[in-house]
Amino acid sequence: MKLHKLSDWLPTTNKEVKLRGWSELDVILFSGDAYVDHPAFGPAVIGRILESYGLKVAIVPQPSVHDNLQDFTKLGIPKLFFAVTGGCMDSMVSNYTASKKRRDKDAYTPNGDKGFRPDYASIVYSNILKEKFPDVPVLIGGIEASLRRVTHYDYWSDTLKPTILKDSKADLLVYGMGEQPLREIVNLIQKGVPFTSLKTVKQTAFLLKKDEKVPKNKNWNDVTIHSHEVCLENKKLFAANFKILEQESNKLYARRIFQDVDNATLIINPPYPTMTEKEIDASFDLPYTRLPHPKYNKRGPIPAFEMIKFSINIHRGCFGGCSFCTISAHQGKFIASRSKESILKEVDKVTNMPDFKGYLSDIGGPSANMYKMKGKIQAICDKCVAPSCISPVICHNLDTSHKPLTEIYKAVDQHPKIKKSFIGSGIRYDMLVPEFNKKADPKELDEYTEEVIVNHVSGRLKVAPEHTSDNVLKLMRKPSFKYFHKFKDRFDKINRRKKLNLQLIPYFISNHPACELEDMANLAAETKDMGFQLEQVQGFTPTPMTVATVIYYSGYHPYTLKPTNTPKTKKEKEDQHRFFFWYKKENQHWIKNTLSKFNRADLIKKLLPDNSWQRTRKRKPKNTYDDTVEVTSRKFKKRRKR
Repeated sequence: MKLHKLSDWLPTTNKEVKLRGWSELDVILFSGDAYVDHPAFGPAVIGRILESYGLKVAIVPQPSVHDNLQDFTKLGIPKLFFAVTGGCMDSMVSNYTASKKRRDKDAYTPNGDKGFRPDYASIVYSNILKEKFPDVPVLIGGIEASLRRVTHYDYWSDTLKPTILKDSKADLLVYGMGEQPLREIVNLIQKGVPFTSLKTVKQTAFLLKKDEKVPKNKNWNDVTIHSHEVCLENKKLFAANFKILEQESNKLYARRIFQDVDNATLIINPPYPTMTEKEIDASFDLPYTRLPHPKYNKRGPIPAFEMIKFSINIHRGCFGGCSFCTISAHQGKFIASRSKESILKEVDKVTNMPDFKGYLSDIGGPSANMYKMKGKIQAICDKCVAPSCISPVICHNLDTSHKPLTEIYKAVDQHPKIKKSFIGSGIRYDMLVPEFNKKADPKELDEYTEEVIVNHVSGRLKVAPEHTSDNVLKLMRKPSFKYFHKFKDRFDKINRRKKLNLQLIPYFISNHPACELEDMANLAAETKDMGFQLEQVQGFTPTPMTVATVIYYSGYHPYTLKPTNTPKTKKEKEDQHRFFFWYKKENQHWIKNTLSKFNRADLIKKLLPDNSWQRTRKRKPKNTYDDTVEVTSRKFKKRRKR
């Protein structure tokens, strides 16, 4: 691997700007993350994309907002605009747990140190820039801006907030993945179009004053949703907005959305079509160093980078449409896949890194096994408004062939410097079950499943059934738990036949909308019966732009507008969480009393078969509700026998 010079990274200081021989900058990018020059880090991608358009770009990672704000002025004024992103995560998710406790670590900061990213980072950065440089345009983007582009519920303040454009005072917002809109923005500016006239760029949003004329585009149809003020007064109408927002976000030919906000109108232009293979290859093939900026060498490793350092992202997008997930809202439901050549080129770069030991940690994406999957007949997809391609059933038009993915795995493993490649991304196990994926070739599904289990698992295979209750799963847009049983049977058979000693690790969520306490008791009993002892679990965290969050706040399902219950109080959440830990003595007396109230002696017998609750005193449970992000299991029955 070549030795890097400081000038191989985008400049972060005046000294680095001069190293490139520049006297001025076109764009200055402010980011809530430390600067890692890697295609998995959005700020680096945006910087490199702008650079590829011939612009002089600098990045100011994690500017200090606690001093004299010199980080915002040190590089001067850009010729074109300031760009702002909160980072790879919404700053509130990054800073707080599901129980609203401040996190001890920030994965996108050297050494995991906290305190380098302000709450609502995009708003804070943009306001500072607009105050100091009122005449310079500010463009905001990234997941924080993307998911807060319209009236949204903010869990951490427990308020309904308007579009982030209002609070940030930014001039323009790019939502979703930014390569395509940025290309058009730069082209128009370079042709002499003023920034203030960029009103018809796809995949952007802006505020229009009431006395300004609405920009015309004869190719677009328009739809108006309930105003921010109406949403504040009527939760049901707020919920009704979301159905329109989600459907338009996932259409190939979407409508332009209008929403009144105080004395202005929010305009959200339709999204771009899914990136082509050539376009996504071009983004991943940019000259990334794939390393953190050298300025962090003495501060310690960046946890998020260490996690993906030797991994390969092979596609974007997710057609699962899970009710609690923001991936499709940001990346889209249609899959943009890289070419085999581009993937193998990146593999070669990784294998030449000086500390590479021969092991790839992941070949995946938002979901590991959606590579190259798309509609068989494009015209059907063109008219589709469904938020998910696989819920409640797999669309008959969806090509779910796993053959291209299996071929990628085998091609990667043929590289002379690869000892083993792992699949660290979550696998949609339901698509590997022929009883659910009825149109697929069972032999092909078996080939992929066996390839993964035999060659790409490091002790544990993680999948996400999320729940056992069909009622909850239906709302989650996840398949019935019976299909997890079928997948586990297939997993166990391969495990035995190949004489492996692998574990299947299921992820579950508590406190999700529609989940009752009795549902959690059933989950505990069913997973115990399957041989799982859950040690770490995940609590539902309401994040902007998801069905589940809309239900959490409003109490209504946005598609049916029927009332839907959600656990909200601390006690409700902790009680649901405690059923995950039925095996802890301090919980057993409480479990017995709770299930007795439901007249569920059958569940008492399943969870506490040895009447161990009678031998334990009531004590304060040690486990408290949080949003721990991993689930583990043990073959506790066998351990007891030993």
